[in-house]
Amino acid sequence: MIKFHLGTNGVPKSVSQVIVVTPKNNSEDYNLPTGIIQKIDKHITEKENGFFTLYENETTRLVAVFAKDEPDLVNDSEEIRRFGAAVFKALESEKIEVVQLIGFNDGFSTCERSLFLEGMSLSQYRFDKYKQSKKEPTLKTVYLDEASVVPNEINALNNLVKAIFFAKDLVNEPLNSLNAPQFSELAVKMGKDCGFTTDVFDKAKIEALKMGGLLGVNQGSETPPTFNVFTYKPDDTVNKQPLVLVGKGVMFDTGGYSLKTGDYMSDMKTDMAGAATVLATIMAVAWNKLPYYVIGLVPATDNKISAKALVVDDIITISDGTTVEVQNTDAEGRLVLADALAYAKQFKPELVIDLATLTGAAAAITGWLGIAMAGNSKSAMEKLKASGENVYERLMELPMWREFEDLLKSEIADIKNIGGRVGGASSAAKFLEHFTDYDWIHLDIAGPASVKENKGYTQIGGTGIGVRLLYDFIETDIRLKSILHK
Repeated sequence: MIKFHLGTNGVPKSVSQVIVVTPKNNSEDYNLPTGIIQKIDKHITEKENGFFTLYENETTRLVAVFAKDEPDLVNDSEEIRRFGAAVFKALESEKIEVVQLIGFNDGFSTCERSLFLEGMSLSQYRFDKYKQSKKEPTLKTVYLDEASVVPNEINALNNLVKAIFFAKDLVNEPLNSLNAPQFSELAVKMGKDCGFTTDVFDKAKIEALKMGGLLGVNQGSETPPTFNVFTYKPDDTVNKQPLVLVGKGVMFDTGGYSLKTGDYMSDMKTDMAGAATVLATIMAVAWNKLPYYVIGLVPATDNKISAKALVVDDIITISDGTTVEVQNTDAEGRLVLADALAYAKQFKPELVIDLATLTGAAAAITGWLGIAMAGNSKSAMEKLKASGENVYERLMELPMWREFEDLLKSEIADIKNIGGRVGGASSAAKFLEHFTDYDWIHLDIAGPASVKENKGYTQIGGTGIGVRLLYDFIETDIRLKSILHK
């Protein structure tokens, strides 16, 4: 992780410098050559970001030009994050280990500086665990003016980024290194490290709880399922009833007997991205000691084929007694989530948010650009949308018309697990809604959970989508509740 050093004491004499120039400060104040100043002015006039590397007195000076001056626009907040990422990449290309940011405070507001550092920090991630040749990031230390950030902000950012990187690692791990029991072992360890409790239910306990969805999906596997309960409840919580986060933990999804074909099987190790997000979010909240009561629920299994596996037309019983006619064994995520959503009722939650790589239909709608959302609480959904705009993990609301529920009607059971091709993402959400009796939001992250190319501060593979979203939502709720309590 980059070490952000506040204050100019101890800055090496030969330290490389990044001179940040924006429309808010003046490039002539930094003793730059006339030709470079002219280039900077041209970029700002044309509203284009630019980078110029100089070698002067044996000190590398990277002039970074941020041309836009519209901080109120959401897109420009994201531009600043990407600008921080671009500066990081420029420094990496020059193999610079230590750098001092000059003009940073004059060029950006406090909020904008945070966005810039966030973009730099998120750009550090790489997954090379299984490579013989590893390439560590070159940049180690960044010196900032002491007034660059508010107190404790750097530590909080570092903890959040560590949690996001942990989520990415989980999603990028193959099944032969991360199955359901191994996920639970990691969760127990992280609970001890971060300060939350982890309860792991083994197969016998799951059977005692009659979690027929989780057990049904697990039937074809030799690896037992686990059901994981994470609890973080500090003494000074601002919420009496918990926020419950539910994450789909299908560690690998073959589709079962509704077998995936061709490229659809590839990358199915990412089908536990919801579980990774839930665990990582609670890690970040606990590491930063936020005064918030939050519970995480993760049903974990793989979905494989064997003589014992579920087949189409089987009927299973969820833990709340609901019978489900299985019409597609590749619609397994909703089956394991059903047990978790039913289990959440006992906590009398203030709100439940589930996250799942649930449907290709949602991925077709949003692609990697956003998250499909459904739910029954308009006020909570609006707040979550605002957080989505804040962190640029944007939400698109799905229709939840009653006709989608009609698609799930079964002649021989209480409900079917799939409603056909029409409105697949919405009918899946309707299936989940059946198991709720509380305020609830469903996030289908099938599109953005994993990406195929590097872009900005996002790398190929698992994205950790949802961690920043939920963390911002929790921080915002803390502020609102604190104001109300005064």
